[in-house]
Amino acid sequence: MRLALTVIVTSVVLSLPLAAQEAPIENTIRSQIEAFLADDFARAFTFASPNIKRLFGTPENFGAMVKQGYPMVYRPAEVQMQELREIAGNLWQRVRITDQAGKGWYLDYMMVETPEGWQINAVQLLPAPDVGV
Repeated sequence: MRLALTVIVTSVVLSLPLAAQEAPIENTIRSQIEAFLADDFARAFTFASPNIKRLFGTPENFGAMVKQGYPMVYRPAEVQMQELREIAGNLWQRVRITDQAGKGWYLDYMMVETPEGWQINAVQLLPAPDVGV
């Protein structure tokens, strides 16, 4: 019993730093998606990390990439935040998005903390969650 309690307490304590980041990270992702919904690519670009900004150069280039490569992010019907995980020293926020056709998608957002706050450094599209056996 004592060992089980120790494991539970240790798990809770270790998750505190991650839990403290959840709201600001989720707000960054939601704010970027809101900007996409408003076709405000300049605002959406502010939530991208310096690396992403260097890669795409302009909000217009960035917006075109999102429209073509991530249409479910550009025009989601529903957005659900899932778990925040630390993998190899990086924070990854899992997000489930339902597109306009009703299809579900899982994406992992790699987040970095900058002087401007949390920013999105990468988005990885994961295997389709709605495919069953």
